Amino acid sequence: MIDLSSLFATFIDWAAHGLVEATWWQMLLFTLVTTHITIASVTIFLHRSQAHRALDLHAVPSHFFRFWLWLTTGMVTKEWVAIHRKHHAKCETADDPHSPVAHGIKTVLLTGSELYRAEAKVTETLTKYGHNTPDDWIEKHLYSRHTALGVSLLLILDVLMFGAVGLTVWAVQMLWIPITAAGIINGLGHWWGYRNFEAVDASTNISPIGLIIGGEELHNNHHTYPTSAKLSVKKYEFDIGWGYIRLLEVMGLAKVRKTAPQLVLGEVKPVADSKTLEALIANRYEVMANYAQQLRRTCASEVARLKAQGAAASGNAWTNLRVAERWLHRDAEKIPSNLRAALDGALQASPALAKLVAMREELRQLWTRTNVSAEQLVADLQDWCRRAEESGIAALREFSMQLRAAR
Repeated sequence: MIDLSSLFATFIDWAAHGLVEATWWQMLLFTLVTTHITIASVTIFLHRSQAHRALDLHAVPSHFFRFWLWLTTGMVTKEWVAIHRKHHAKCETADDPHSPVAHGIKTVLLTGSELYRAEAKVTETLTKYGHNTPDDWIEKHLYSRHTALGVSLLLILDVLMFGAVGLTVWAVQMLWIPITAAGIINGLGHWWGYRNFEAVDASTNISPIGLIIGGEELHNNHHTYPTSAKLSVKKYEFDIGWGYIRLLEVMGLAKVRKTAPQLVLGEVKPVADSKTLEALIANRYEVMANYAQQLRRTCASEVARLKAQGAAASGNAWTNLRVAERWLHRDAEKIPSNLRAALDGALQASPALAKLVAMREELRQLWTRTNVSAEQLVADLQDWCRRAEESGIAALREFSMQLRAAR
């Protein structure tokens, strides 16, 4: 005869502790480890390998990532890749699937997953941007067809292992990608943070330490060099996803196809030549970032000069230069219209700043003009360097010499 009281006691014990009888910190560690593996799967497999072809993965890690994402997210590779590629192609426009510039930061932060699901239903998006993604038997008959099965199995496993608390563990696992990817990366990554490069969109680096979101925190770097397998570019930046990729590469399980170019400096040439032009164009984002530093330094010098003259001499000029220090290095179309008057005032008050801004635009023309011969561009670069070094502005002279040292 079945002892119902004993059976009920066993059930209560299982519900309270699960089969593994884990402590709270063990359950916390399990949750953090599993969600981190999910993040690694997204950044390494979906993002860097599939969407941007920045690296090739061996079949073993590739299929592990596919299985893990099916189990922990239910996301379909083709859908994710297509939506992300469209985001890059239509960035910050009305056609961007998840731009806070187009849809508002509140919408992307709070309903980013809904935006993703809506775009995943657009056949044109999948057809145009979802090419060269897995299309084998298991993808067609399991991963893409039964997306709810994987997360359902994970729910059962969590509950079996941890009892009733397993529901909470599963909820965190389910919310991790919608919050970090759909919300934080797609939202904050185009709204708040710092910028290393003047990318054509509003992308920002959320944090220099890419640990929690697998390196995706370095979003401005990624939008500047989208096909780079490494998202960190500065010495103080850390991309844990790149660490995992290098480990896979050492094990023979991955092959990096491309990383961001690095500006190499050698001896200063007597005159800029075709190699200088090639280095300038290949490293134009880093070059312009260095130029931005010169602009900010000049702004700071002008502020210090006004401060030395006393409060009476500063007035509006002080305020204008503070605005200029933050915005003057940006492309003209990226500067808010309500700040243009302050910037114009700063330029009128500082001939050095006006010269730096004018020559910045001239420098930018060297890679935006497509109807000019290489010989003419070299001649224009030589003229630019000559005028920069004869300008009497230390920042321009220093920058020109750096250009002539580029290799």
